[in-house]
Amino acid sequence: MAEIAHEQIPANGIELHVAAAGPADGRPVVLCHGFPELWYSWRHQLAALGDAGYRVLAPDLRGYGGSSHPREVADYGSDRLTGDLCGLLDHYGYDTAVFSGHDWGSAVVWDLGRLHPDRVAAIYNMSVPYSAASGPPTEIFKHIFGDKFFYMLYFQEVGPPEEEFDSDPRRFVRTMLYSASGDGIANGVPLLADAPAAGTKFLDILTPAPDVLPGWITERDVDVYTEGLSEGGLFGPVSFYRNLDANWERSKGIPASVYTMPTGFLTGSLDPVNFMMPGAAEAMAEVLPDFRGSTVVEGAGHWVQQERPAETNELLLGWLKSLDW
Repeated sequence: MAEIAHEQIPANGIELHVAAAGPADGRPVVLCHGFPELWYSWRHQLAALGDAGYRVLAPDLRGYGGSSHPREVADYGSDRLTGDLCGLLDHYGYDTAVFSGHDWGSAVVWDLGRLHPDRVAAIYNMSVPYSAASGPPTEIFKHIFGDKFFYMLYFQEVGPPEEEFDSDPRRFVRTMLYSASGDGIANGVPLLADAPAAGTKFLDILTPAPDVLPGWITERDVDVYTEGLSEGGLFGPVSFYRNLDANWERSKGIPASVYTMPTGFLTGSLDPVNFMMPGAAEAMAEVLPDFRGSTVVEGAGHWVQQERPAETNELLLGWLKSLDW
């Protein structure tokens, strides 16, 4: 099995912690994690892709784990996040790489394709599809949800989410990982629970994790995430959400035609993002110039590459082999 090595690198004026696997001369693949995760969410893919001969790089995105934790909200906008990925490529001497993101990592990779298409050889994203909002996202959310709770609006104010995490980091992580999984969705309540905005906290809408976790995740995995996220707290990770409107403003005039690179998509059938963004796969097929299809893994929830690692690895490797690069 390919060894996973770890290093700290300079990139875009900050420091990134990067997990790497595979031969140094292998074709580069960059894996970008989501919220609230770390490079560790790609632990199953790092070894599989490395064994297949690819040079796989999985950074902790800024604000997470062993990477830098800037303290201004604007430090977590798409300009900075995509700049970090360009800096990572520069550090390793790559003009381009294939990028695969999950959750917020997908959003960052979609923005990389918008803002720096010349650095992206191909995109294979998971959970969060390409989209082009008709207006500032928070204004759309306010119109849809009114006085009902929606977590992305709750995350806009600095303070409450951080305090909720700090009061019991392990419970926060354990609850979220279970609640958004296929097991949690099948046995609990949807993440779009009908709750009032006033007085509701994030954990209030989630399904509590059982005493015994499902087989795809262990208590040690929860410990790794909790320890990594506790290094910088939740300010950085949640500030990704606080830049939704600024990110939209930055890229609103960039058409989908900029995505001339091959693109693909993977999701779980029980991923709650599917319920928030119905018809996304069909929409991507209509607007992305080289969209090569989407795959749904039955029974998987939001954490598809962790819940179904063997299927994800087979699909990702097959997709990579199909590329002319």
